[in-house]
Amino acid sequence: MPLAMAKSGEVNQIKRVGGKEETRRFLESLGFVPGGEVTIISKISGNVIVNVKESRVAISREMANKILV
Repeated sequence: MPLAMAKSGEVNQIKRVGGKEETRRFLESLGFVPGGEVTIISKISGNVIVNVKESRVAISREMANKILV
């Protein structure tokens, strides 16, 4: 399921990161790697704030849909 559909406060494991090569590289540089854990902190009008690798990151709904958990 895409990260955008996950519930807030729930710890999820990243299964796959999709999208174009440059998008995948960008997300991996932020810490979104397969096998890593990600927690949604909040959702604001489709955009999400997540906790990944002990850092808070805000990503758009489009980016969150490319991350499968």
